[in-house]
Amino acid sequence: MRAAVYERTGPASEVLSIVELPLPTPGPGEVRVRLSWSGVNPSDVKTRGGVRSKTLPFPRIVPHSDGSGVIDEVGSGVPRERIGQQVWLWNAAWQRAFGTAAEYVVLPSPQAVPLPKHLDPAIGACLGIPALTAYHAVAVDGGVKGKSVLVAGGAGAVGHYAVQFARRMGAKQVIATVSGPEKAALAKAAGADIVLNYRTDDLAAMVQDATGGQGMDRIIEVDLAGNIGTDLALLKHDGDIVVYGSGAAEISLPFIQMISKGVRLRFFIVYKLSADDRNRAITDLSAMLESGLLSHNIAVRLPLARIAEAHQLVEQGRALGNVVLEIG
Repeated sequence: MRAAVYERTGPASEVLSIVELPLPTPGPGEVRVRLSWSGVNPSDVKTRGGVRSKTLPFPRIVPHSDGSGVIDEVGSGVPRERIGQQVWLWNAAWQRAFGTAAEYVVLPSPQAVPLPKHLDPAIGACLGIPALTAYHAVAVDGGVKGKSVLVAGGAGAVGHYAVQFARRMGAKQVIATVSGPEKAALAKAAGADIVLNYRTDDLAAMVQDATGGQGMDRIIEVDLAGNIGTDLALLKHDGDIVVYGSGAAEISLPFIQMISKGVRLRFFIVYKLSADDRNRAITDLSAMLESGLLSHNIAVRLPLARIAEAHQLVEQGRALGNVVLEIG
C-alpha cells in the first residue's frame, strides 16, 4: 500500500516521502479501514517538525490522527457486519506508528465511528481532533447553558465547530474573535451573535458593552500565551478559561490579577479524554451529523502526494479551515 512517512523530524519538504508498505492485517478487536481522506492538524505538523521533541518515538511514522474511509476487514471479536461501513477515525496516530496518511490503517474497532452515508466522506477527516476538541471545550464542567461564551479564533478548524456547539448547547450569547472579514463571515454563519476583529477592535470595551458590563462566563482559548492578558480583561469574576492550545510552551501568568478575579483555568488535550467524556462527545456529535445540524469548513483538498504542501499550509496558518488529503 502507498503511505506517507517520515523517519526524522524537520521541514515537511525534506522529511516526508511516499513509500510502499505491507498491507496491514487486523488483529483481535481491530478493524482495517481503506482510507479515502486524511486530516492534517497542527499537532501532526508539530510532531513532524520536532517542536515537542527531536527524538521520534518510532523509527518510521505514518502521520495523522484523523481520517475517514470504509472498513474492509475485521479481526476476531468484531462483528463482520462492520465490513463495508463508512467510518471516521480518532487517535489513529496517538502513541502509534501508523496514522491515516496511507491507503489502509488498522486500529481498535471503537476508534472507527460510523459516518452517515449522506455526508461527504471528507468531513470525516475533520472530526477526530477539531470537532471533538470543540465539543469538549464547550461541554466540560457543566457546559454553557445560559452562559456567555467567547470563542477565540472563531473561524479556525476548532473554533468554527465550537461556535456551533455553544449555540446548540444553550449558550445565551456567543462571541467570536477573528482576524479579518472573510473569517468574520464564517464565524457569523456558524452562529456567533457578535464577531470581533482582535486586530482592530477594542475587545475589552466591546465585550463589556455586549455583556452589560459583566464580562464573559467562558472563554474557549486557542492560544493562551498570546491572549492571557486580553482574556483576563474580558472574563467576568469566577469565569472559566478553557484552554486547548498555546503559542508557547511556557507561560508567565499574572497571579494577583487572576486570583483576585477568581479565574478558573481548565486545560485538556483531546487525545487523553476520559472514556465517559469521549463517548458523550461521540454520541452527541453522531446525532448532529445524522441530523445535518452542523456546517463544515474544508478549506483545502489535496492528493496524498502533496502532503508536504498540506503540512506547510497548516504550519503557516494559511488555510481558512480544515486541510484534508485525498487517498487513492
